[in-house]
Amino acid sequence: MTESNGTRINKYLSEVGFCSRREADKLIDAGRVTINGKVPEMGTKINPGDQIRVDGKLISEPEEEHVYIAFNKPIGIVCTTDIKAEKNNIIDYINHPKRIFPIGRLDKESEGLILLTSDGDIVNKILRAKNNHEKEYVVTVDKPITKTFIHKMGSGIPILDTITNKCEVRQINTYKFNIVLTQGLNRQIRRMCDYLGYKVTKLKRIRIMNIILDQQIGKWRDLSKKEMAEVNRLIADSSKTYED
Repeated sequence: MTESNGTRINKYLSEVGFCSRREADKLIDAGRVTINGKVPEMGTKINPGDQIRVDGKLISEPEEEHVYIAFNKPIGIVCTTDIKAEKNNIIDYINHPKRIFPIGRLDKESEGLILLTSDGDIVNKILRAKNNHEKEYVVTVDKPITKTFIHKMGSGIPILDTITNKCEVRQINTYKFNIVLTQGLNRQIRRMCDYLGYKVTKLKRIRIMNIILDQQIGKWRDLSKKEMAEVNRLIADSSKTYED
């Protein structure tokens, strides 16, 4: 079970589409994962024939075809796979017949585009900031936007012990602006606005890389073959592991 040529248990759970590696680490740490009936240590490797269970349920082998969907998340839905801890979770809301999980997050107060998949291998390639994959938002704030505000938002804001990367920011009207990020800091746009004395009243994500939000609120659709071909092209040279 722990031979050097085996697959790490968190990587296995990610590859079969059960959850992300980070979520897998949490499950392992909580003692909810077993290998052949025993609770493994972090970093334990598995080999063919091992039985892996989560909360006593046997985990299946990887499916032949992964699921990739685009969802227009309503305000109030939480991007978590922990359906026991969060009643208004994204998994129960979508109720997809296959096991899927969100690629990244969109906070509870925000709405718009989020991607979900059963393919754990693709998640980190899309999420890592150094891969420079764009995410576009339309943001409404509580007072008139100034040229200084637009300039400072695009030049970098000190939040969470770092300076945000330079980004594209464009004013739409008196209270609304468009912003394109390649980072994914916690509540990044809201924190950036707060730093400049503005409060976000509405935040909507309208694009992730080449995927455009084009469905009604609360609805989801499968990504087209053309969209997935472009996604795969964009992430072809992306790093995908936490160790990178």
